[in-house]
Amino acid sequence: MAFLNKNYSFVKQENFDGFLKAVGIPDDKIAKLVNFAPDQKIVQDGDSYVIHTAGPEGPKQVKFKSGVEFDDVIGIEKTPIKTTYTLDGNTLTQKITADKGSAVFKREFVGDELIVTITTDKWDGVAKRWYKSA
Repeated sequence: MAFLNKNYSFVKQENFDGFLKAVGIPDDKIAKLVNFAPDQKIVQDGDSYVIHTAGPEGPKQVKFKSGVEFDDVIGIEKTPIKTTYTLDGNTLTQKITADKGSAVFKREFVGDELIVTITTDKWDGVAKRWYKSA
């Protein structure tokens, strides 16, 4: 897992605004979120992993065990969700379920790139965000 302990910086995105609209984010907040480009880093901690990001609400660390569902919150509104991260080789898939629907964030680590593919049950489209390690 060569991607562990590497810092990945945002490069570009595609259809992210469409995803945000589909999940009900108000128009006045979409511009801020589309321009939000946090670095991401994943580290291993024993049999767990920690994802480090910095969101609109500040830095966030999420500790998880692969395949184990847990309660979390997302967004400025602190929306409660159930989330499961599953690590399979160089792919980390995050499945989120909330009262408003579900979404999947598939993080694929390819060489020095991180490609995040985002889908939701509220939209037929696909959003992607690309990151690169230094």
